[in-house]
Amino acid sequence: MCGFLTLGSQEYELTIFEEALKEIEGRGPDQKDYRYAFHKIWGFNRLSIMDLSSKGMQPFVYQESILVCNGEIYNYPQLKENLKKNHSFSSGSDCEVLLPLYKKYGLDIMVRMLDGEFAFVLYDQSSQQMMAARDPMGIRPMFYGYTKKEHQISFASEAKALMSLCENVMPFPPGHYYLDNQFVCYNDLSDVKTICTDDLETIAYQLRIKLEKAVEKRLQSDAPVGYLLSGGLDSSLVCAIAQRMHDKPIQTFAIGMETDPIDLKYARQVADYLGANHTEVMMSKDDVLKSLRKVIYTLETWDITTIRASIGMFLLCQYIHENTDLKVILTGEVSDELFGYKYTDFAPNALEFQKESQKRIKELYMYDVLRADRCISAHSLEGRVPFADIDFVNYAMSIDPQKKINTYQKGKYLLRHAFEGLDYLPDEILMREKAAFSDAVGHSMVDYLKEYADSLYTDEDVDKAKEKYPYCPPFTKESLLYRDIFEEFYPGQAKWIKDYWMPNKSWQGCDVDDPSARMLKNYGDSGK
Repeated sequence: MCGFLTLGSQEYELTIFEEALKEIEGRGPDQKDYRYAFHKIWGFNRLSIMDLSSKGMQPFVYQESILVCNGEIYNYPQLKENLKKNHSFSSGSDCEVLLPLYKKYGLDIMVRMLDGEFAFVLYDQSSQQMMAARDPMGIRPMFYGYTKKEHQISFASEAKALMSLCENVMPFPPGHYYLDNQFVCYNDLSDVKTICTDDLETIAYQLRIKLEKAVEKRLQSDAPVGYLLSGGLDSSLVCAIAQRMHDKPIQTFAIGMETDPIDLKYARQVADYLGANHTEVMMSKDDVLKSLRKVIYTLETWDITTIRASIGMFLLCQYIHENTDLKVILTGEVSDELFGYKYTDFAPNALEFQKESQKRIKELYMYDVLRADRCISAHSLEGRVPFADIDFVNYAMSIDPQKKINTYQKGKYLLRHAFEGLDYLPDEILMREKAAFSDAVGHSMVDYLKEYADSLYTDEDVDKAKEKYPYCPPFTKESLLYRDIFEEFYPGQAKWIKDYWMPNKSWQGCDVDDPSARMLKNYGDSGK
């Protein structure tokens, strides 16, 4: 995980620019560089993952062009092979392929060739073009804005780096590139062109093979790798696949409330089954409340469920950073958007299920993907997300949604069936219904947050919040607490987030006023 800041003008002194770059130095503490170049200002905070030497440091400069990239290009060995006749590489960095690839093919073809998670900014002096691009799932973050004096477009890994230098700061849309002063969509993974007609067993086989390949790609690293393990299906599958690819125990980490750590027992069961080197971290009420402001500042969001789910992940990644030498973390995000949440059991038909999945994929960068990136990168770690693999997502989204809806009396049945009977996981884990992470770290965590908000606000405060914050107004004391903290750090920037993450209220059984799956009548024994 790295962080960059690029301004489209030289209107600021480097000392001022450096202060803005410091806002995201946690993303890359290993090396820092900032400079004037090509009438712009370029800054980069490096977390060394591929080629740990200084040769992998950015910006990269090649044939009157310059580039900074926060990303992992998983097919870089093949791309290097393609380019080696006309280019000699000086490092083992995967991102070094980008400039020669651009010179050979141009931006549009280049971004379509990349298999990875990336956000980059490129300037070509010969065409005097400022360019940028972000991966289709938005795994790597990027924001853009316009400098306050000369109104030149600028880019950064996080909004906080642009706030003092730019106006009109907004998220860079995933699956788009910026060229000729416009944003162009080059890959919308949610837009399914054709539905595959594979039978159930073929689907199961394809999902297993593609997920195994996705995990294998994400093990490419010159730095040590670890795994977040909740004990739920998704993270457990990632760990089970990875353990089969290692000749020694993988390192796994789980967190829970000291009062009611629901998921810890399941994470321990998975770790024991896999023979993993497992660490449990406990958090207290005091830990939760003390970390709240820092979490909201880090996330750049006011969304209820994102903040709740981030607290445990933030504290766990803090522990990993302070107590290990790990730099790369694999996680289980994105599975829910592909195969369904608890609330999607209420989808009225297959078409509505598919529409909901498409919506969730499009908005991932504002919710679960944002949470994972900020919680991990804030502690100088790099997150990798196998379920977000382009090939895996393309296939999962193409499956006939009639086969994906829960007619099996078991959520995410296709994914479970893909690994059934193959000894990847114990059956009781493979078929276990999981609670949402913010619930499964312990129901007490959300209860403590609500109690804290209740101590600060009245019902009248919530009523007045509709006038105070007309855009996505807070509707509970807890949501008002989060919004007030967000506005302290990022006044007037609520538009970064589209809306509160909530179940689809138009569906029968989903009209709830809290995003927790505990509010749904089908919650049952989830997380117990």
